[in-house]
Amino acid sequence: MNDTDIAAAVAAALNEIAPEIDTATFPRDASLREEAELDSMDFLNFVVALHERLGIEIPESDYAALTTFDDCVAYLARRLG
Repeated sequence: MNDTDIAAAVAAALNEIAPEIDTATFPRDASLREEAELDSMDFLNFVVALHERLGIEIPESDYAALTTFDDCVAYLARRLG
């Protein structure tokens, strides 16, 4: 799986939680919680959606690595190896 595939999975997971967001124009370096207005429950649902799409366990201790869209892609790329 390449970065483009991972970015598509992140965008799909984000749209699942916040369907009003246009992921094509979403700033890749902005805080997901702030820019997408994700509360704690939304963020948890986002992480679960990533897990379901990619089959990767994301421990709570790694949540800080998922701050921005680009951070998510980089973290998931490392995890997918």
